[in-house]
Amino acid sequence: MSYPHDVMKDFAGAVSRYPDRPAITHNGRTLTYTELHAWVRATARRLRPRPGVVGVLASRSPATVAGLLGTLAAGGTYVPIDPAHPWPRRRALMSASGCATVIATEPTEPTKPTEPAEPGGRLVGLPSLPDLAESAHKPEPDTDVVVAGDDPAYILFTSGSTGAPKPVVTPRRAITTATRALRELFGLTPGDRVLQFASLNWDTCFEEILPTLTTGATLVFHDHAHSGSFHRVLRMIDAERITVLDLPSAFWHELVRHLVDERATLPACVRLVVIGGEAVSPARLADWRALGTDGIRLVNTYGCTETTLITHAIDLHGPLAAGGTGERVPIGRPLPHVRQHLSEDGELLVGGPSLALGYRGLPEATAERFVELGSERYFRTGDRVSPVADGSAADGPAADGALVYEGRLDHELKIRGIRVDPGEVEAQISGHPRVGAVAVAGVTVADHTTLAAYIVPGPSADDDPTLAADIRDYLRDRVPCHLVPSRITVVPELVYTASGKVDRAGSHRRYASATV
Repeated sequence: MSYPHDVMKDFAGAVSRYPDRPAITHNGRTLTYTELHAWVRATARRLRPRPGVVGVLASRSPATVAGLLGTLAAGGTYVPIDPAHPWPRRRALMSASGCATVIATEPTEPTKPTEPAEPGGRLVGLPSLPDLAESAHKPEPDTDVVVAGDDPAYILFTSGSTGAPKPVVTPRRAITTATRALRELFGLTPGDRVLQFASLNWDTCFEEILPTLTTGATLVFHDHAHSGSFHRVLRMIDAERITVLDLPSAFWHELVRHLVDERATLPACVRLVVIGGEAVSPARLADWRALGTDGIRLVNTYGCTETTLITHAIDLHGPLAAGGTGERVPIGRPLPHVRQHLSEDGELLVGGPSLALGYRGLPEATAERFVELGSERYFRTGDRVSPVADGSAADGPAADGALVYEGRLDHELKIRGIRVDPGEVEAQISGHPRVGAVAVAGVTVADHTTLAAYIVPGPSADDDPTLAADIRDYLRDRVPCHLVPSRITVVPELVYTASGKVDRAGSHRRYASATV
């Protein structure tokens, strides 16, 4: 049965209403909605109907958007593959997702071919823009395949304690529901210009791409967004007339520090700043309020990969904020499509139409985290929360119904806004032949969290002064950079609990002041 409310129908509606408006700009070069639509349909034709799981080598360019939308238009399942990741990691992600086709958005490395992981797979190049110039304005028959709400739209990965990432399968109903909710939450209009800032390998990028391109607004790619210079970023925001920024909380903290130090504020074109991924610092929030930002909406958000983009949000400051916050900053209230349940120990469970289907090929992990309560299906987030009811975390009606984050029920951490299970990092390090034992802990540095690893050498590595450096190199060849600890310390022994398990926190406390 056809799904009548699919996100690609919303995109097609934006194309029909705003054919000549800019859909994407990239370093000043513009694609109209008509041109992007032609590129998407040409990509879908090249993939052929129902291509299965399609890996897209995600570069920071409009080509990745063409790969994403073209895969969805063909009825396929999109999987972003970071070309910068080590080859073993890329191969593992393609294998775990069942990737049979790969779209190359840029030339591939000759020494590390990007062939699909599955037997019989194929490598597909994107149609080039010059080839589309003549056909962009020619009418085409609607050849989109019929899709169902439960058809997989994309697969992303979350950290797993076994050392292997877990593939989360998100259906088309979920991403369509979330996209529509975010268009309303952000108040998007065709006049908005939204900066593409998030990594194209994580779901936050969908918060930028899909609501924008189903509204008729403009998605802005620009190299200066990732230059590492706040001066350059702010000049770019002003020059590109950016109206919406979606930033990791850790990056926003640093941006606020810069603005305070420079006695500056954001360009006047910015009307909305969305933050999330890590806890908001009350001190940075106070600084933000003192910067003359009353006209800019500052929206704090919460969500999990398994619950599809944002599920909770609250205006912390600006024209729609109804009150201030105290020492603890709320993560927000549930959006209209979200159902929530708080367990007896305070765990937040999220239900509703935006839930993922589960973890591909991992029925036990799926059954553990996706549970039935009555006749409803919920995802166990592992996050402890408490409702704001007494004014201790916020003042005024802005906090009514909002939740405050109280910590994790397990050992997961947020590194650069990405969920990381220390067990995955420990499993990778344990694969090094000269490691006897390892503990990985989270360390708070300024307003963000980093990883610290404590290594007990194996018998063949005693008194080896190069072990820490060798392990770092070993990891860089196997895992993405957010899984490489910023600190690796060789120690004589780890701390253990009374039951004989490694005590990560205890090991960190014992050796925190040791020389790296």
